[in-house]
Amino acid sequence: MTIAATRTHAAIPTRALLACGAVSGPLYFLTAFAQAAVREGFDLTKHPASMLSNGDAGWIQVTNFLVTGVLMIAGAVGLHRRMESGRGSVWGPRLLGAFGVSLLFAAVFKADPGNGFPAGTGPATISTAGILHMAAGSIGFLSLIVATFVFASRFSREGHRGWAVYSRATGIAFFSAFAGITSGNANAVVMLAFWAAVLLAWGWVTAVIVRTAR
Repeated sequence: MTIAATRTHAAIPTRALLACGAVSGPLYFLTAFAQAAVREGFDLTKHPASMLSNGDAGWIQVTNFLVTGVLMIAGAVGLHRRMESGRGSVWGPRLLGAFGVSLLFAAVFKADPGNGFPAGTGPATISTAGILHMAAGSIGFLSLIVATFVFASRFSREGHRGWAVYSRATGIAFFSAFAGITSGNANAVVMLAFWAAVLLAWGWVTAVIVRTAR
């Protein structure tokens, strides 16, 4: 096999991995919002997406976590290959990979039911699985937040000021929303802000991967 053929063979799977990462966010939210619209008792102003793992239809969200986690890890591998070849920092892709792994843990360890979901459920109780779910989510979200600043630094070095600002703004917004929901005062405004911030962060991931693929 010639060197050119080897390079072409290597480039094709890398693009495929990046494509997997690019669709992870849209798939996650399409699935989550579809469930939120039809699951009895679920309220965007009261419940995070992870609570959809409970109830008879909870397997849908569990599958959503598993599939998007695998897709995110694949995208991170693709980013790692592309950035490694360009002699850039590979910590950004590694952090996104850690975020993908946290989604797998979120599938295994379900969030505790409560606050009216599933329908008829009383106040939330804390279980071991619930604690592990929160721990995995915290590690994953913090990895994603740090990744935005790692990529911002890279973009700054490359002279892409707009992308650097976009990355830092995403990280700051997501950190603020995450701090709000973990403060213990998760009212309707805080919860909706968190949904918006997670959507913003997933959108940033997709944008960065698409930019890298191009």
